Amino acid sequence: MAGPILIPAADPKSNYLACKGEIDAAIQNVLESGAYILGEQVATFEEEFASYIGVKFVFGTASGTDALVIALRACGIGPGDAVFTVSHTAVATVSAVESAGAAPVLIDVDPQTYTLRPDHLEEAIASFLEMRKSNSLRPAAIVPVHLYGQPANMPAIMEIADRYGLRVIEDCAQSHGAKIGDVKVGAWGDLAAFSFYPTKNLGALGDGGAVATNNPELADQVSLLRQYGWKQRYISEITGINSRLDELQAAVLRIKLRYLDADNGLRRRIADTYDEMLPGTGLMLPSSISNNFHVFHQYVIATTHRDDLQSHLRFDGIGTAIHYPVPIHMQPAYQNRLITAKGGLNTTEKICREILSLPMYPQLTETNARRVCESVLAWLRSDK
Repeated sequence: MAGPILIPAADPKSNYLACKGEIDAAIQNVLESGAYILGEQVATFEEEFASYIGVKFVFGTASGTDALVIALRACGIGPGDAVFTVSHTAVATVSAVESAGAAPVLIDVDPQTYTLRPDHLEEAIASFLEMRKSNSLRPAAIVPVHLYGQPANMPAIMEIADRYGLRVIEDCAQSHGAKIGDVKVGAWGDLAAFSFYPTKNLGALGDGGAVATNNPELADQVSLLRQYGWKQRYISEITGINSRLDELQAAVLRIKLRYLDADNGLRRRIADTYDEMLPGTGLMLPSSISNNFHVFHQYVIATTHRDDLQSHLRFDGIGTAIHYPVPIHMQPAYQNRLITAKGGLNTTEKICREILSLPMYPQLTETNARRVCESVLAWLRSDK
């Protein structure tokens, strides 16, 4: 019988405790200020996060899902538009496309990085254009997902987008601080959406999100869309929504942003330990891609005996997770109604049967990271 989980898969509380004094003081200051919505903390965080990413504009939102919806709408994307993205992602990616009124078109992922395959993307766009007479949808945008902290192939994706005149909205929910060369994710596309869910690399103490862009015209649209379409209070210029990052979360995020690079360094050190102890085991480990700076939101391995390994680790008091167990196009809400690219989603469907996320968070100790590896190695030595 399995005992209690001693090493959790994620531990947002430990991240709070690491800077508890600063966070508690920041929260107290907000409480005493009397300003709780779109005040000084939000404005300052937006400036600081924009500077960190390397963009001109950031707008806080109530969630990462809202950030995606607002980014799509800011680009004028809605009914009649096709948006190319992946099925191997959090459901929020596809949900946001449909919430904007557009149609998701799902592309397979690279078997090494688990991110959108540019060659399949180009084939899908070309196929759509060939069928234009029989297909009423207009190719409009691409939403690449930087999954697990691994950047998607943005140079190739941007080249395709430029050639076909498509907008690019980066889904950066799992990739705060990741970069390709010297350019951080969030600074490649027309817009980018971030989530600050508590387990993210930059996590709030509740929900929160942000839209980032370098484009002044799109920035104006985002600013309007997140608060009822207001330029002047109570007067809507366009139809917007209510999606505002609150002052308390912004104050927390300002503290945590100061430690983001250091925390990402700790994540990468844990990944190094896993890489050191688990090679040659037959497990598929995360790929190291030249010029990519991976920030390891998750450390994801793959094995055809995934369920057995997960049970073994649970018995040893080690928590794991599956990100994600069922591709979006196979989930009950979406099955048999989403458009999948020509050629299918074979890699997506295969990896969802095999992937497993090992414990990963900055406060995971070296001792416990090695204990995870020792348990995996013990499982490999056993009869499966």
